Amino acid sequence: MITKLIADARKIVIKLGSNTLAKADGTINEPFMKEFAAQCVDLIREGKQLVLVSSGAQVAGLSTLDRWARKKDIHYRQALCAIGQVELMDYWRNAFGDHRVHIGQLLLTREDFQDDQRTLNMRNTIFTLVDEGVIPIINENDSVSYEEIKIGDNDNLSALTAVLWSADLLILLSDIDGVYDKNPKEFPDARLIEEVSDIEELKNSITIGATNSFGTGGIATKLEAAVKVTSYGTPMLLVNGSRSRCIEALRTGTQTGTVFLARD
Repeated sequence: MITKLIADARKIVIKLGSNTLAKADGTINEPFMKEFAAQCVDLIREGKQLVLVSSGAQVAGLSTLDRWARKKDIHYRQALCAIGQVELMDYWRNAFGDHRVHIGQLLLTREDFQDDQRTLNMRNTIFTLVDEGVIPIINENDSVSYEEIKIGDNDNLSALTAVLWSADLLILLSDIDGVYDKNPKEFPDARLIEEVSDIEELKNSITIGATNSFGTGGIATKLEAAVKVTSYGTPMLLVNGSRSRCIEALRTGTQTGTVFLARD
């Protein structure tokens, strides 16, 4: 089903979490970003249109200015994101620049989606960039929004983006293979749930764990994102972005994940 969903989709939103973009030591994984960019370019050459929602500002900031690594004060974290966002976009610019593909940056907050004029402007900007062959890369504006930096809501941001752009498919790249009936890191017999048609039923049948090391979202925000997009008729994939050439593997059927089916 994953192979067919990607093949049939023309407009795809892909969200990359901080854990996907970070090495084990917490610094930016530049080789991954270059490999991922190459896979995106392959999709574009086949007629797909892409929008990326990229976490990683704090990770990129720490890669640049590690002396703030232990500072937990909110002002330092916001300042770190201001530094890191520049570095993050530079990494993406270089990765896509290898293929002569340009990128554009949009930094958004929840308020942007609640104002009709801003929403229209965002939509027009995304359509214009994509139509001109530029890849929009969206992130939360963590440097000015306390709520977003606290809860790290890029899962929901990607869902809102998919709805705004009328995407055919949302792909969440995480550090897990998909949704399990229980935590696979604690229970070796945990079972991967490959297809979900009823999210509320799923919530009642699994254990929702805590957040992970670098990212600030857990399975709960991914389920919230799934509710948003599937209710608008857009399916969502939750897959492990750390697998080798993950997009290519998903397209060839050599990697699995969890498919959230669109609701009628």
